[in-house]
Amino acid sequence: MAMTRDDLSAVPGVGECDLDAETVAALPDGSAPAPWAAECASIIWYARGNRAAAAASGVEGRPLIVIGGLVSYAQTPVGSYREVFGMIALAHGRAVRGTIPFMAVDSPASLVGGRSNWSLPKSLASFEGSPEQGSMSASGATWQVQATARPFGPHYPVPMRGRLVQRWPDGRPREAVLSGHGRARSALVTVEVRSAGPLAEWLRPGQHPGAVLSATRFALSAMH
Repeated sequence: MAMTRDDLSAVPGVGECDLDAETVAALPDGSAPAPWAAECASIIWYARGNRAAAAASGVEGRPLIVIGGLVSYAQTPVGSYREVFGMIALAHGRAVRGTIPFMAVDSPASLVGGRSNWSLPKSLASFEGSPEQGSMSASGATWQVQATARPFGPHYPVPMRGRLVQRWPDGRPREAVLSGHGRARSALVTVEVRSAGPLAEWLRPGQHPGAVLSATRFALSAMH
């Protein structure tokens, strides 16, 4: 769905994802349309949802789990880039859907694609480390997220399928389908989160169960 620059700025998300006028003015005029297919490696972790997660989600549903992740993309329609995200799994009736109120990347083309295709509140950040190294960090103007993984046990296959719901600038929620597969190894993940805003209240620091994923391939459909 095409968006103006004003629409890109108005994509809902937590305060850490707000775009300043200088960033918006420097964005490319367009990006690759949905659907997207991607190959990546990542460090992910899980924590129980709480009231702060419900407040951050922006869509209807009871927060079950908060999933954090630091990702290195090898292939996407806009090339390679890195990403940090905070996703909230919400129970809505009998369905469980994920929503992402926090996301940052180091690619302006990915920022435009994420906001215009799925109303993902991508901002720009700098990154260090990699999932393969077992430690990765992301830093924005007012926040920092770092994850260090201690893997254990054997590798195992991970099927992926789920629904993503995002609220759009017009207030309407729309959904997309993610499907794919990867290879994972369980890990204990030590997470540090610092922010001038409330990010650490729901994407909480500490030690969490998680995994290191490799050879991950997935597709994210257009929204409806």
